[in-house]
Formats: sequence, C-alpha cells, structure tokens
Amino acid sequence: MLDQTDLEILKLLRKNSRMQWKEIGEIVHMTGQATSARIRRLEEIGVIEGYTVKINEEKLGRIIVALITVCMKSNDHKSFQSFVLHEESVVESHRISGEGCYWLKARVRNQDDLEKLLDKILRYGNYRLQISISEITNK
Repeated sequence: MLDQTDLEILKLLRKNSRMQWKEIGEIVHMTGQATSARIRRLEEIGVIEGYTVKINEEKLGRIIVALITVCMKSNDHKSFQSFVLHEESVVESHRISGEGCYWLKARVRNQDDLEKLLDKILRYGNYRLQISISEITNK
C-alpha cells in the first residue's frame, strides 16, 4: 500500500507540514505535481488526517508539564472524557490499560494552576502525578 517514497514524504511532512510540494519533490526525486498527487492520495486513503501547528507552550507561559495517571472512582467515563476534551491545560490524553484508567499530559503556568487542575480531576477519581524535568525530542 505505501512505498518508500510515501514514507519519505510523510517523514518530511512530520517535520514541517508547510513544506512546499516542489521542495519535497526535489528531496524524493519527483516533480512537484507528482508529489502533490502522492500527498492527495495519502489524504484520500486516510493516512494523512490533517495538518496542524506546533506551539511552543513555554513561550505562552505554560512552563510546568504534568504527567497524570487517573484512576476512576466510577464508571462515568463519558463525563470525565468530556471534562478532558474541554480542559485547556490538558494537551494530550489516553485511555490506558494497566495501572490507572487514563493518562494525561497537562501544561500549566504555575503550581496554583496545577493544584486547581488536580482538584478538578479529584471529582472523577484519584491520580498519580509526575512532573517532567525535560523533554527528549527527535528534532
């Protein structure tokens, strides 16, 4: 279904989704038009679901990264999931197996904001908190 060229195009788009098709084509040895057709096909078959922007949260003042494992008190998962989807400080969430029911990544400005978030989470269940010291990225 996907060949090496498709995978290389995806790799380039992961690094910079605003990269010009012509520039991608030069790297993968295709014309801009052929690259455009490949990308359109990847969109049509659902491999590419959309494009986004990566924001530097620290420059917005959200310097604390909290990793939170939540153990639900009840079976009301829909209410908790709705809370997570609408909580601005939660930047990533997963329903998990193993220890806990959910894993959340949150970004907050300060200890007070973190405490407020944790108090909200307590309405749904208990939590285990870890604070990130640094992020290891593949840049």
